[in-house]
Amino acid sequence: MNMQSAPALLSIKPTRDTYDRFQQAYEHFNKTLFGNELPNALITLQRRKGTFGYFSGDRFNNNEGRAADEIALNPARFGDRPLIDILGTLVHEMVHLWQHHQGTPGRGRYHNREWADKMKSVGLHPTDTGEEGGKETGETVTHMIVSGGAFEHAAQKLIAKDFAISWKEAPAAPLPNSNGGDEVAVKPKSGKRLRSACPGCDLKAWAKHDARLVCGDHMVPMAVSA
Repeated sequence: MNMQSAPALLSIKPTRDTYDRFQQAYEHFNKTLFGNELPNALITLQRRKGTFGYFSGDRFNNNEGRAADEIALNPARFGDRPLIDILGTLVHEMVHLWQHHQGTPGRGRYHNREWADKMKSVGLHPTDTGEEGGKETGETVTHMIVSGGAFEHAAQKLIAKDFAISWKEAPAAPLPNSNGGDEVAVKPKSGKRLRSACPGCDLKAWAKHDARLVCGDHMVPMAVSA
């Protein structure tokens, strides 16, 4: 039983603690790595299996019709990764945002040479294997942090200011029996072909029910859609 008093609980503000920190990090890297050239994005937390984060351009509009890009980070991977790696994911997606506004993104899911060169300029070395020697361009590309590079220096400077991610996902607990209205996934029949879609763009594909499709542009699993 949680024995904390109501005033104590009200003093805890997880939303502000989390999003203010990510806004702080975004502004820090925008200044130190991008010369304050990037527009602000809407940073979201998206629990997507098999991904650290993704970028989606012009994903949101406000009441005045102004657009904002989305940078999504996976909170399920905060607890098992060093803080500097989480910040590396943020900057990786900021490079996609930079290219969306100031460059020429590759067609569809392709990570092109312009993107790879910008990654290296900010201190993240692109690789399709996650290790040295991997291809720098292609459908699916991650990165390594360059030792002594611009990103590592900027990240260490931020962390030295007591920057931290205060809230991390707790270990999963068994779900109680419930008659609530949550949507649940239904396992399809063997051999049935289903349509999947990327949550960050309009990419769609048909495949067998047990296929695990990933959008290489946003580095997120494609979900079965109607």
